[in-house]
Amino acid sequence: MAMKRIAIIGAGQSGLQLGLGLLAAGYEVTILSDRSADEVRQGRVLSSQCMFDAALQTERDLGINFWENECPQVEGIGFAVPGPHGGRAFHWAERLEQYAQSVDQRVKIPGWMAEFTKRGGELRVQEAGIDDLEKYARSHDLVIVATGKGALGELFPRDPQRSPYDQPQRALALTYVKNMRPGDPFAAVRFSAVPGVGEYFVFPALTTSGPCEIMVFEGVPGGPMDCWSEVRTPAEHLAKSRWILETFLPWEAERCREIELTDPNGVLAGRLAPGVRKPVGTLPSGRKVLGMGDAVVLNDPITGQGSNNAAKCAALYLEYILEQGTRPAGQSWMEQAFDSYWSGYAKWVTEWTNLMLRPPPHVLNILEQAGKSKVVARAVINGFDDPRALFPWFMEPAAAATFLQKAAQPPAGRFEARDYRRALGQFATGVTVITTRNAEGRRVGVTVNSFSSVSLDPPLVLWSLARNAPSFADFMSASHFAINVLGAGQHHLSRQFSTPLPDKFAGVECADTGEGCPLLAGVIAHFVCSVKQKYDGGDHIIFLGEVKEYRWFDGEPLVFHSGRYRVATRHPDLAE
Repeated sequence: MAMKRIAIIGAGQSGLQLGLGLLAAGYEVTILSDRSADEVRQGRVLSSQCMFDAALQTERDLGINFWENECPQVEGIGFAVPGPHGGRAFHWAERLEQYAQSVDQRVKIPGWMAEFTKRGGELRVQEAGIDDLEKYARSHDLVIVATGKGALGELFPRDPQRSPYDQPQRALALTYVKNMRPGDPFAAVRFSAVPGVGEYFVFPALTTSGPCEIMVFEGVPGGPMDCWSEVRTPAEHLAKSRWILETFLPWEAERCREIELTDPNGVLAGRLAPGVRKPVGTLPSGRKVLGMGDAVVLNDPITGQGSNNAAKCAALYLEYILEQGTRPAGQSWMEQAFDSYWSGYAKWVTEWTNLMLRPPPHVLNILEQAGKSKVVARAVINGFDDPRALFPWFMEPAAAATFLQKAAQPPAGRFEARDYRRALGQFATGVTVITTRNAEGRRVGVTVNSFSSVSLDPPLVLWSLARNAPSFADFMSASHFAINVLGAGQHHLSRQFSTPLPDKFAGVECADTGEGCPLLAGVIAHFVCSVKQKYDGGDHIIFLGEVKEYRWFDGEPLVFHSGRYRVATRHPDLAE
């Protein structure tokens, strides 16, 4: 049975983004929303939704980044911890490599709803129940649940192994304001942590009336910042926001002397229990539905990853659906789709976010040292865009000590490392996964874009590997390796093999060569090589391989340029 008709329950970031992507690929899509576009637009704020570059790129890829030019840019991130006498024990700010943005969901969701119907999607405004899911499971090839509200959330049991908390860890509040004095020296997410009390962060955004600032308060339960239960009106909410700043963060209060609410609905208070749920729900009939976004992975907002998670989950599910083609989407496929999202991204976000709820001494030391070292500060803040980059050095005391020691050493090169990498990134490359087997027979793989042809006769190729790569010893002792050239739809494999997973091959379809090197399914070419020579390449080793066998397949390449995945298109001057 062809998988062409898909129903999505929930019209938030993940549900609408996936629906729009599926429409572009020719699928028939029905989305159920419990509120109309007008009800969303005129209702209360829904979230803080600060999205970093990789998540924003998933919207750009679909052509639905309608507000990017008018939305204020978040240029960096700053941290502060109060000290005695109303001052700060330490504070610092550093620029992101690429800007972040926050578009009020009361702007984005109605806009995407209109675009969804314009592109031919069916949008139904109704509150879905179990009976509705049964109906759509009978009439559609796949049902995806992108909301965890009520009985629908109960379809997905909590995963206790991945969920250390079963109670809310913070009292949460949002305050959308205007007339805040800009922060120096650039627009940023300004994060302040008050030990034992809670956290506050604030950043520029775009709301229904134009640019604004979003204030986010996270109070430790039972503490002085857990103070929202008696607030009854928007004016009281604003007054309570001011009181928190004046009491605990006076330097932030100074910026807020003239603030006003953007609108009476620009406030929200509540609490949530962060957790991970099983990804496949079983209806009373036995039919299966797939959970997505907050329905299955719900993190505390402390690291600002909610909308980023939703966007990346939608992008990965879209890839999996397109790759599945006409084959049915059974429970095994559903579990594989979620496992790829979990192991490739959400796992790292969850562990990092949970750690920040109770930061151990080594994390506080990292944040303090970031005020003294641009190397440390840049490593910390760019982890907000890709939290996998924080592992293991941010998470483990021993790894943190090693990282800080190395960061304190004078730069080894002649150039500033980040700027030099950005210059190198202007050279567009393909993307490969290099594979082998180690001495114990375990499969090994790593994402590489340094692959190059060297000679046709004899057939020689090369690639390079960092000396500090976890797989360095395995490749150094291997006699053979395989080069798998990824296709345009395989950037999830690129991310998976660049992440320090216990088993990078989990959920990956592949076959072995006679030498044991794994060949990945769906690639556009592969080359099986013997190691001809290894050369010193500074902080890398260059592997020269002789091609023993190869195959190529029709398909478009995955392209990497300026830190982003791209697709190749024919030059208009050379079009046939």
